[in-house]
Formats: sequence, C-alpha cells, structure tokens
Amino acid sequence: MDKMLYMIVFSALVIANMVQDTAAQTVHVVGDNMGWTVPSNGAVAYSNWAAGKTFRVGDTLVFNFATGRHDVQQVEETSFDGCNSQNAIGAAIMTGPANITLNSTDDHYFICTIGAHCQGGQKLEISVSDDSTSTPGTNPPTPSVDGPTGSVPGGVVPPPPPPSSSTTVLASFVLSLSAIALAIFH
Repeated sequence: MDKMLYMIVFSALVIANMVQDTAAQTVHVVGDNMGWTVPSNGAVAYSNWAAGKTFRVGDTLVFNFATGRHDVQQVEETSFDGCNSQNAIGAAIMTGPANITLNSTDDHYFICTIGAHCQGGQKLEISVSDDSTSTPGTNPPTPSVDGPTGSVPGGVVPPPPPPSSSTTVLASFVLSLSAIALAIFH
C-alpha cells in the first residue's frame, strides 16, 4: 500500500511539472516594429496586425509609445467606434511602454485618446479566447503589469524580459526530492 501511495504522489508531481511547462503565454508587441503610433495607412494597420494573431487569456500586449505623445485607453465597443473615451475601462495609461495582460475572453478595444490619433487609426480591436484550449505561446511570458512600465527616448523598446525560471527550478527540485524519497522508501 505504501508503494502505491508513493507512486501516486510521484505521478502527480510529474504531471504538475509537465502542465506548468505548457502553461506559457504569449507576449504581443502591438504593431510590431511600427509600435503604438498613428499609422500612415489608418486603422487597417492595426486590423492587419491583429488578424494574424491568436490572443488568449493570460497573454500580454506591449504598447510601445513615447510618453507624452500617445496613451492607451481600453474602452467599450461604442467608444472604440466613435473614437471617444466616454465608456473607458480603467484609467488611461499615459507612460510608455505599457503592458496590459489580457484577463478575460471576448472582444477588447484600445484607443489613443490624444488629439485625433484614434480617428487617424491609432486603435486596436482584438478577440480574446480562453487559454484552456490553447497551445503554448512561442514567446516567453511576462509578469502582469497594470499600467506603465517606464519610458525610453524615442518610445520604441523591445518586449520586457522573461520572468525568472525559479518556478521551473523549484518544480524540478521537488521532482528530484520525490524520486529520492521514492527510492528510499521503496
């Protein structure tokens, strides 16, 4: 009976370690090299950028923009269509670059509220799906940040660095200890 209990615990730890490794999410740099700016070809620029991507709960959007020249405001669909912040969701992020972690499914709408930037095409609509049916992202995850993350002259910065691998190291350590305990009590 003791052997069976140890095998169950060992198996559970192995499965937990595998699940942890497959739960990686994706970092999306909005507009890629263009960043978060008024695009020369209007709103189609961000529509085209989003069309080739899959967004899931837990993914992070990185808005690269120059502080004082742009902002990011999440809004409801009617405000997105009318380019206004009357139905704002949360406060506008005024300092670039900004990370926004997607924490719910459905459509999400983002605009720049400065001047006529939204009317010029600085607006993004994405559809977010549930992460339970996802495959791991190709980019490393990033810590959740609700707001500004600092600024860099010119406003274009690379995506934030991945978090430390301490969770993976801890899981591997626990797995090793479990294997040792299994061998001792076997």
